[in-house]
Amino acid sequence: MKIRFGVGLGAETPTAELPGIVDRLEAAGIDSLWLSEHVYSPAVDPFIGMAHALARTRRLKVGTSVAVLPGRQPVLVAKQLASLAALAPKRALPVFGLRPARPRERELFPVSGPRAAAFDEALRQLRAALADESFGPVPRMDLWLGGAVPAAFERIGRYGDGWLGSFLPPSDARSAREAIASAAAEAGREIEPDHYGMSVLLAEGGVPADLAAAARERRPDADVSSVVPSSWPELHRLLDGYLEAGLTKFVVYHRGPQPFGEFLDAFTRELLPRQN
Repeated sequence: MKIRFGVGLGAETPTAELPGIVDRLEAAGIDSLWLSEHVYSPAVDPFIGMAHALARTRRLKVGTSVAVLPGRQPVLVAKQLASLAALAPKRALPVFGLRPARPRERELFPVSGPRAAAFDEALRQLRAALADESFGPVPRMDLWLGGAVPAAFERIGRYGDGWLGSFLPPSDARSAREAIASAAAEAGREIEPDHYGMSVLLAEGGVPADLAAAARERRPDADVSSVVPSSWPELHRLLDGYLEAGLTKFVVYHRGPQPFGEFLDAFTRELLPRQN
């Protein structure tokens, strides 16, 4: 199975810095770039950012990590994805989630009725629209989903082509992968073995208080150090655990006092040799 590492950009990366980052990733041969959805931030909108990065490169893959689907019109999302798939075949990697991570942004994606049911319906509509020939020939596009609870694993098994988790220790990641595979089998589907991944945040120099709080909110019972490494050796040990758990795709974010350029240099040196 192919092991791949991508660079994730968080809310703190200004939109104006995106062109230079994209050029540097392409030149370094890094596999992929991942854009988070943070509305009230300097970060680029993930769909606009995907289009810009894909148009600027010839090899780099670009994904959303993760974009909110419930509250968006699925047919219009399908049109955006179909356009990206036609312009940059196999390089657009959409990942969708249930709701924004930031509570104050949740009102921007309203739905009628239970949000989980709205997500399921949006996924059905999105898949149907992507299969609609009126969009023109659309190259096959995988839809990955986020989530870290049993209901999310059931949804991924029924509707997803892959999983991108976060803030889970390797033992829980293994259980999640097994639950997703089981749900897919029950639905008469199969998710490819190398379509399981994890977003990992490297907090060099120590875990900031806000990040520790976010990790505890997601996993109150987990030791923060077990999911947020604070050095490259710790990151490698965590990645070893994920690989043993059956995960093969990783998005690495950086938080710390080091300049982002230094992080990219270290990323290239530390992680590209681990790809196969």
